[in-house]
Formats: sequence, C-alpha cells, structure tokens
Amino acid sequence: MTKIRIKRMSPWAKLPARATAGSAGCDLCAATEGKTRVPAGETVKIPTGISVGIPTRELVGLVFARSGLSVNAGVSLANAVAVIDSDYRGEIVVALRNHSPNDYFVEAGERIAQLLVMPVVLFEFEEADELGNTQRGDGGFGSTGTR
Repeated sequence: MTKIRIKRMSPWAKLPARATAGSAGCDLCAATEGKTRVPAGETVKIPTGISVGIPTRELVGLVFARSGLSVNAGVSLANAVAVIDSDYRGEIVVALRNHSPNDYFVEAGERIAQLLVMPVVLFEFEEADELGNTQRGDGGFGSTGTR
C-alpha cells in the first residue's frame, strides 16, 4: 500500500478518513474555528488545514464534491474537480460554490469534499498531420444522440 505523508497546518485540522470500509475517497473537513458563510450564488475558499506529500509524479490527488452536500444543499466544488500535483506542498483549500438560492453555513469540522489519490499516465505530445479515422470522427456535443 502506498503511503501518503500528511501535515497538519492548523489546530482545527482533521486528518482525512474514509467514512466506510468501501469508500474510495477520504473525507476532507473544514478547518475553521466557527461557521463560515457561503452566500447564495457565490464561491468561498474553505481551508482544510492539511497538506499532503504525494510521493511520485505517477500519482495525483483529486478533490471531488461530496454528493450529499451537492444534492441536499446545492453546494459543490467551484472547479468540479481540483488537482493536487505531486510537487504541491501547500494547504489543500476547497473552493465551495453555492448553487442554491439560500446561504449555506459550513460548520467547523464539517466534511466538505473527498480526496482520492489516483495513478497518472505519463505521456508526451507528438504533433501529427493526421490522427487516424474513427466511426465518430469529429462529431461532438450531442452527435451520438440521447438514446
């Protein structure tokens, strides 16, 4: 099993943890002293109070929304998925976007996102005049239909 080093950067930080044995992601919690308001229609950066040391460029940390927070409160990540590169050593900060018509208050220690560490395929680009044909070709946005 790969070990990921973690550093607390705040007295309010909680270490990421899986909610169940079958959970793929580890919950990230708000490292705040009290409640933080996320106004309706706005984005607020919430500190987690931790940093991680991803040991190799062949791994990446990915921060995803928590489905319950997104569905039940209309609050999700502003950037859909946040990327933590292997050479980043700063605090993980979660940008929460409130899509609902009501203000949302993040409680201190609340689970606000989830962190997964996944493999990265290392590649390099090679310029080409042709890419080869496929059945789909250059069809995009709705080109395959809905059923």
